[in-house]
Amino acid sequence: MMSFGAPWITVVALKDIAGEVGGTRSIPALASALAWLGSGVGGIMMGQIADRIGTRWTVAFGSLMIALGLALSSLGPSWPLWVGHGLFIGLIGLGGINAPLYRYVSRWFDKRRGSALALISSGSYLAGAMWPPVFERALATFGWRETMLWYAALECAIVVPIALIYFRTPPEVIYPAPANAPGGAPASVLGLPPNLVFVMMCAASIMCCIPMAMPQGHLVAFCSDLGISRSVGALMLSVLLGTAFLSRQIWGAISDRIGGLTTVLVGSAWQCAAMIAFLLTQNEFGLFTVAAVFGLGFSGIIPAYVLALRELFPAAEASWRIPTLLLFTAVGMASGGWLAGLLYDRFGFYAPAFAVGVGANLLNLLIVGTLVARQRWRLGYA
Repeated sequence: MMSFGAPWITVVALKDIAGEVGGTRSIPALASALAWLGSGVGGIMMGQIADRIGTRWTVAFGSLMIALGLALSSLGPSWPLWVGHGLFIGLIGLGGINAPLYRYVSRWFDKRRGSALALISSGSYLAGAMWPPVFERALATFGWRETMLWYAALECAIVVPIALIYFRTPPEVIYPAPANAPGGAPASVLGLPPNLVFVMMCAASIMCCIPMAMPQGHLVAFCSDLGISRSVGALMLSVLLGTAFLSRQIWGAISDRIGGLTTVLVGSAWQCAAMIAFLLTQNEFGLFTVAAVFGLGFSGIIPAYVLALRELFPAAEASWRIPTLLLFTAVGMASGGWLAGLLYDRFGFYAPAFAVGVGANLLNLLIVGTLVARQRWRLGYA
């Protein structure tokens, strides 16, 4: 919750930061995108380091780097903002926290692993539910630079002690004896080459995260364009991510029953319907409703991808497949947030960006639907 709070300052202050560079929203949007992209790339690197030195040290180091990134970002657009978010907040900050914690928690659970993954991943949504209204008041009172500096100090004071005190060495993974092929790698997954299935899942994760990022990164600015105050927009964002936080545990329990791939398919279809509703809604009450529905739908998708990997591939491969998949989800989140800002700068309103998001979501449904159909067919055949 604390670590993922850092990028939300830029989301809430998007129009303020853009006002310093001639109203160009793609510049602060790119900063948020770089934070997501950096967290994905850094997750692969920092995940390997966590295996060597322990999760507590990567989390503690990552929190310090997030604080440093906020301090650098406070120097203003564009390069300090981009480097602070991409390198420090994303690559070595969230990169040292997000993927290592997914792997850390997955090794503690055999039963109800989907619920456990859903819970640990809920911190990012709890951050989005809690911090935007707080940041809106802080921005109005102190300004976005001072808000970043105060939050940097809070990050260090809270996360570093938690990491050093509570994170223990996870249990050793006991790998099952290989049953499919020499070396423990299955000859096929869902009747296809294993890496082809993995590539399809990575491509699908990009396509679903593009629309996932658009309302999260631009809802406050979108509301402002419609004449809705920034405080209400921040509250709406809080509602979106609050419902995501509350529903994620429900999705975790569902995924334990129906499996990871099917959960991804259902959540993605729900998200697509909500994106279409954003295109058709302009009033405040309607947007609050759509934001809540959107949060309910998309919240279970990412942990369900991780669960699907653990269901389809050997446990010995989780150390590189999970961070790699999270990298592609980060690419989708980065692309969606930046693309929405770029298309807004081009057209002057958000409808084209949201339409592109719907198109990407439909491609995701095609890919995941194909995998689910093969899974159901093979289960029926067996």
